[in-house]
Amino acid sequence: MLISGAQALIIGAFFSAAAALAHLACIVLGAPAYRFMGAGEKMACAVEAGKLRPTGVTLAISGVLLVWAAYALGGAGVIGLLPLSKLALPAICAVYLGRAVAFPLLKPAFPENSRTFWLVSSSICLLIGLVHLYGVVSVWPTL
Repeated sequence: MLISGAQALIIGAFFSAAAALAHLACIVLGAPAYRFMGAGEKMACAVEAGKLRPTGVTLAISGVLLVWAAYALGGAGVIGLLPLSKLALPAICAVYLGRAVAFPLLKPAFPENSRTFWLVSSSICLLIGLVHLYGVVSVWPTL
């Protein structure tokens, strides 16, 4: 059975919200969680040193992911359509898919991130991006 575009966007929203919660868990659980998630030793050491930057970066990423979840829910008709949805939803797809395929270009900027981090996170982004893309294309006439 094929899923509808609205269902795909709901699933995409769930994935985005789950990713946001995973990031928030790192803040709560501290340096071991950052290490487990593959964020790199530099980030984990900054957490252990009580630096605010890791928390700020992680909160910002979580916030963006939660906004993206809200846009997906709006596109699915679960909540009201958010402003600029016809611009935001394709952009969200593009960012997820771009992140999935651009990791070789991003790796040098984040040398502390493990190979596992890049492969797992890029695969997750690919999955989420494809789910969003299917959903957006399917519901586009109703946006």
